[in-house]
Amino acid sequence: MRVLFIGDVVGGPGRRGLAAAMPALRERHAPDLVIVNGENSAGGVGITEKTARDIFESGADVITNGNHTYRHREVYRYLDETETVLRPANYPHANPGRGHTIVEAGAMRVAVINLSGAVGLQVARSPFHEVDSLLERIEADAVVVDFHAEVTSEKVAMGWHLDGRVAAVFGTHTHVPTADGRVLPGGTAFISDVGMTGSRTSVLGVKPEQAIAALVTQMPARFETAEEDVWVMGAAVEINQRGLADSFEQVLVPAPTP
Repeated sequence: MRVLFIGDVVGGPGRRGLAAAMPALRERHAPDLVIVNGENSAGGVGITEKTARDIFESGADVITNGNHTYRHREVYRYLDETETVLRPANYPHANPGRGHTIVEAGAMRVAVINLSGAVGLQVARSPFHEVDSLLERIEADAVVVDFHAEVTSEKVAMGWHLDGRVAAVFGTHTHVPTADGRVLPGGTAFISDVGMTGSRTSVLGVKPEQAIAALVTQMPARFETAEEDVWVMGAAVEINQRGLADSFEQVLVPAPTP
């Protein structure tokens, strides 16, 4: 069974780039399950029902999120209604949405867990305790984790913590792809950050001149999503019948231009 995981989709350019690139990605990787992080899909910050539907129409089966999940209040009811748009599981239990789901893919029951790091981000519970608790309760043939975290040390620690217990741990949030993708000794595919799906002529998806001005002047600035040179970034993992990874392949491809 093959999983294709796509990193943070940034704004309209990211959504359109994903849609344009998906046919070739399907031909190249033949995924049974497509997971997409969509927490920056609405204007570069947050997610809405419309942007989620755009991502689903592009071919996603499950959408994960992160610290910008609740930026747009109109999405709250949608998060409660749908089972395949997730928010971090270690947020307060009463918050809108759910932190994991189980889907059928490649003749397997695959659990997808969304977690947030605790270093530099706000969470209700430790992601380590939360994932341990979930793994005790979840009944699935394989488990895939989106760990949306700020620092690489916490991400690497989570990879080792879950090695041999889940099929894959995909790091998201920093928008910059890392070079440490591999299958760990216990059989868990891991990468600190898969990167983003958006403009590479940008600062993490924002028009460069706006991000630079904010950093130089230390004054509030209005950010706009950059549109040039859109790339799709992620990873493809082959999962065996034991629910562990046989292979890891990084995905870094330019989106086709009209």
